[in-house]
Amino acid sequence: MPTAANTSANNTSLDQYEVWFLTGSQHLYGEDVLKQVAAQSQEIANVLNANSNVPVKLVWKPVLTDSDAIRRTALEANSDDSVIGVTAWMHTFSPAKMWIQGLDALRKPLLHLHTQANRDLPWADIDFDFMNLNQAAHGDREFGYIQSRLGVPRKTVVGHVSNPEVARQVGAWQRASAGWAAVRTLKLTRFGDNMRNVAVTEGDKTEAELRFGVSVNTWSVNELADAVHGAAESDVDALVAEYERLYDVVDELKAGGDRHESLRYSARIELGLRGFLEANGSAAFTTSFEDLGALRQLPGMAVQRLMADGYGFGAEGDWKTAILVRAAKVMGGDLPGGASLMEDYTYHLEPGSEKILGAHMLEVCPSLTAKKPRVEIHPLGIGGKEDPVRMVFDTDAGPGIVVALSDMRDRFRLVANVVDVVDLDQPLPNLPVARALWEPKPNFATSAAAWLTAGAAHHTVLSTQVGLDVFEDFAEIAKTELLTIDEGTTIKQFKKELNWNAAYYKLAGGL
Repeated sequence: MPTAANTSANNTSLDQYEVWFLTGSQHLYGEDVLKQVAAQSQEIANVLNANSNVPVKLVWKPVLTDSDAIRRTALEANSDDSVIGVTAWMHTFSPAKMWIQGLDALRKPLLHLHTQANRDLPWADIDFDFMNLNQAAHGDREFGYIQSRLGVPRKTVVGHVSNPEVARQVGAWQRASAGWAAVRTLKLTRFGDNMRNVAVTEGDKTEAELRFGVSVNTWSVNELADAVHGAAESDVDALVAEYERLYDVVDELKAGGDRHESLRYSARIELGLRGFLEANGSAAFTTSFEDLGALRQLPGMAVQRLMADGYGFGAEGDWKTAILVRAAKVMGGDLPGGASLMEDYTYHLEPGSEKILGAHMLEVCPSLTAKKPRVEIHPLGIGGKEDPVRMVFDTDAGPGIVVALSDMRDRFRLVANVVDVVDLDQPLPNLPVARALWEPKPNFATSAAAWLTAGAAHHTVLSTQVGLDVFEDFAEIAKTELLTIDEGTTIKQFKKELNWNAAYYKLAGGL
């Protein structure tokens, strides 16, 4: 559902980004060949830019033919905040030693595009001049060697750019790179601390800033309360009118209703929270029902609307999930569907039809539905505050992915489960929260056992916008462990992967 326009901090538009398109060659073949290389590489970039599956503009750069130009281009890409990555293609044979300094200097994500200008061999006309010009099969292998020799993380996409699968893979990597760029510059505001005695919401915030770039800091909840209680009456009036225009507000919350003041206070929370985050430049935040200070309600509807506007959020002080929600919001960008804080709450255990019911106390993002949410007020039962206002809806059916981020002492671990979000078997008239019902892959028993074996968190992000491939690319870029649970998962193989990863990350951390 639409809400307020994104500010610069929480902007999820991919139009703000670009990817540089770099082409490698050399002077061995003469200037005429280099002119052909330039023209053909521009055409490759144009074909990708014209494809709707490629969301970020490829900016073509002049053909690179020497070490100094390559190094300077890498440094320029590093220093330009709008550049979220580079795509490299060796049109001819580009001797890889000239790429060493540039690749060593590059700090932006890298995609190696292994393609060629022509799709088909010109069987009747091919001569050796054609071979000299069109030898990416040769040059990209040289480039692949030096990347591996230097240990450069990258994604490799293979095929002609007219192939829809090539464009899809390029687009998935671009989305992951955009998510990484958003995390690298993310300021995350915690209002109070995390829920007492909970293990998985803890974590090393200093290590998170080193590994991900996100700055996680805490403010007193009463500083937020001051902002909430300072909201202007005219602003409250305008926001309440927006609520009634956008949502199905129950009568008791409307003007003249017995609980209208509760809706107005919810609007105050949104105004104060939004203003606080904007002033701090934060695009993610956390709250906790155990730390509400002078606030009269646990923020519910305000959190839902801020998530819909692109903010990351974690409940009970869970800053790691707030990072994931923010990354998913950016990676989903302009796609249908949504992303939200989620929690596996309870199960439907009918044999052969097992399902997971996900929800949270209040804070599920309305981007997960195209239907009009209902605004209601109900007791919370915990926290000792007034009844909070919230939006209630069922998540739309379709493919999705559930992802958790956990601190495993020596590393962070991502765990991703591919799911199918399904319609409710029956209505839930007495459950006063937004919710999602899904069938996990490959099946409930394997999914749950693998999740528990991995020590994955109970707070997650549910995305119905992007799939496993985007999170795989994100993990590769972030150099972060990712365990996947999908159609091919078996517990036997999953345990082996856990053991392999433990050995790998122990060795890699000591190098």
